[in-house]
This record gives sequence, C-alpha cells and structure tokens, in this order.
Amino acid sequence: MQRVTKFIRYLQDFGWTPIILAPENPEYQARDESLAKELPSDLIIRRSPIFEPYDLYRKFTGTKEGLSLDINVFQAGSKLSFKQRIANFIRATFFIPDARIGWYRSAVKEAKKIMKEYPVKMIYSSSPPYTVSVIARKVAKISGIPYVAGFRDPWSGFEVSAPKRWWLPAMIDKFLERSVFHDAKKIDVAWKGIEYDALEKYPDLPKEKFIHIPNGFDSADYPEHDIRKRAERKRGEKFVMTYSGSLYGPRNPKNFFRAIELLLDKGEIDPTKIHLRFVGRFGAELHEMFEAPRIRMLVEKLDYVPHSRAVELITDSDALLLIVDDIPSVEHIVPGKVYEYLGAMRPLLAIAPPNGAIGELLKETCGGEAIAQIDIDGQARVIKGFYDTWVNGKSPSEFMDANVISHYERREATRKLAEVFDTLIR
Repeated sequence: MQRVTKFIRYLQDFGWTPIILAPENPEYQARDESLAKELPSDLIIRRSPIFEPYDLYRKFTGTKEGLSLDINVFQAGSKLSFKQRIANFIRATFFIPDARIGWYRSAVKEAKKIMKEYPVKMIYSSSPPYTVSVIARKVAKISGIPYVAGFRDPWSGFEVSAPKRWWLPAMIDKFLERSVFHDAKKIDVAWKGIEYDALEKYPDLPKEKFIHIPNGFDSADYPEHDIRKRAERKRGEKFVMTYSGSLYGPRNPKNFFRAIELLLDKGEIDPTKIHLRFVGRFGAELHEMFEAPRIRMLVEKLDYVPHSRAVELITDSDALLLIVDDIPSVEHIVPGKVYEYLGAMRPLLAIAPPNGAIGELLKETCGGEAIAQIDIDGQARVIKGFYDTWVNGKSPSEFMDANVISHYERREATRKLAEVFDTLIR
C-alpha cells in the first residue's frame, strides 16, 4: 500500500497522470484513512464491487467478527481447528489465485469503461493480491495497451502467504502466474528475490523483462524533513527500541527476548533504563510472549496506529528492531519497512540472515546489523552495542551513512517507474 500510494503521489512530477481502479467494498486487515491526504487532490478513483469470502469464513469457523484473519487464522498452522482446515481447503481449491478473485468480473467491466473515457497509455498493477495481476493482464489483452506487472512479493509457492494447494488448483495458479509473466511488457519487482523466484520457475522468461525498483522512504513523512537533522536525537531517560508492524507465527521476537534476558542475567543492561516498544497487529501467541515475567516490565504494546503516528514512534527511538519470517527463502526478502527505518536515521537490529539481502543493505548504508534468528548471543551483542553508545551519551545513529540512504527516496523510485513507462510507449 505504501509503495503504490507513493507512486501515485509522485507520478505527475514525471509526466504521468494516474487513474485508480479499486474495489468498492473490500475487507482490509487494517485501514488508515489518513493516507488519503497524500493523494493528489484531482486524482480520479473508480470503484467496482467485490465479493469477499471472509464473512462466510467467519460464520463457518465461528471466528469473531473483526478478527484479523491474516495473522490469527491463516498463519496459525497446527492450531487450525477441523472447520478451519476445511475452510482453508475450500479457499485453496476454489479461490485462485487468491480470495480477491471475486473482484475479477466487475473490475474488468469498469476498466473497459475507463478505457473509453480516458486516453490511457499504460496499465500498471501491484500484487499481492495476485488477482489484480490477472485483471490487468485481461484488460491489456482487450485494449492492446502495454502492461507493467508490479510485484511486492513472489506469487506461487511463496512460504509466507501461499495456501497449500493440491495438484489441480496449484497447476491453475501457476498457469495464471506464467501467463502474467509472459504477457507483461515489464515486471517491476520490489526486491531481487522476486526475480530469482520467477526465473527459477520459468527459466524461459527473458531476464531483461525484470526491473528492480526497491522500496524506499519519503522524507515528507517525517517530522524533520532533512535526513541529516533526523539523525540528531536528544538522549532520553531510557534507551528506547521500537518494532513496528505485524508479528505472528514464524515472525516473532522469541529469541530477541532471550537475548534481552541474557543481558539482564549478566547485568549488562539496566532494566530500569530500557524500553521495548511494539506497535502493530499481533497474533494470539505473541501476547503470551509479551507477558513473560521478565519481559513484561520492559514492554509497551500499541495497537495498529496511522502511518504518520508510526513514523513518529520510530523516529522517537534510539534503535529499531526488524524481524523477518523464519522460513527457507528468507535471505532474499527485503520488507519495505527496512527503508522506512533507515529513512528515520535510527540504526536497526535485523533478525534476518547476515549474508542475505537485508544484511547487504545494512552494510551498504551502515544502518545496523543483520543477525540470524538462532544467534541469540549475536543479537545480545548488537543490543548491548546500541545500549552502550546511548549510555555514553552518544547517538547510535551517528555511524549511519545519510548520503547512501538518501538514494532510497520514494520520489526516485517513482522516477524509475516513469522511465519504464516512457520507454514502453516510445
């Protein structure tokens, strides 16, 4: 959502006027109406109805209304009830490529109307959900207009979100995926691992079709717009370390808390001088971790907040925490949040493969260190380093490279996308 919002915000600076096609009545895991303020005042937004299966899922499984299904149900693994397993089998069998397929017909119909009313020169989609890629491919075939398929995550088989399908729906899903990859003029990927995944599955695809446009940050989002001044922070009474985002299943702070306990046992941090802040949406099992006797006194939990408030909270920190899913392909994953952390000019401990894509980014920017999930001693070392710098009256941010970090501004990412569009219409 952040990626697309920023593209919309800055595309007109590079000669492109976006028209948005969105669902009329969708269900979201979280809503932030304040982000509408970032959109151009003259932005054209068209909507069409979508059939959502989530209310039926809740009624069938007895799930409470309003419960976030993405972190409390679909990621729960072995905790699924018999009814939930049946419901997920139905989802994996009939909702292909995903549960948003109920938007397909109305979206294509509305897109045709848009084509008749406006001189559209380019079609762009951003997935997940992958249904929007299928819709965009269909509209491109009908209209003959060039199509750029954007991906923030890989498609079939992606461990974080992919439902476990049996062979027939899995084959249909891969057919849709390959069709999009084949028909798109260019494929915009937010991190290189998406390209590696696609080329491994479909080695006949031309490598030059893929364009890597990294996620980034927008200096306009921060209370202080000057990136160098953002590095300045007055020393507070406590060392504050913040995590912002969702936590569930394979993405959890269990070993981070063990590292904190290790430092407490050794007397290397003062429990009255450290404050651990967690902001976002958390699976049920996470609340048990937060309530552990030695951790509870250090932790502040905040529910999902508007993006502007989240930015204020990460800026009002001495260091930041990033946790990625503990899954086999994790070395290629680069969440968009990494760049927003770096843009805040606060160093981060990333619980991620040291030699993976996140580790390389942190080395490039001097933005912190990536430590493996199982390396509790390594996590403790990084935490203590940040803490000791703070105790000595210095800012942990002073070692970060503002010049390199500034290359990841959202406006520059939008420039790259506009250049792709310009090339295709020429």
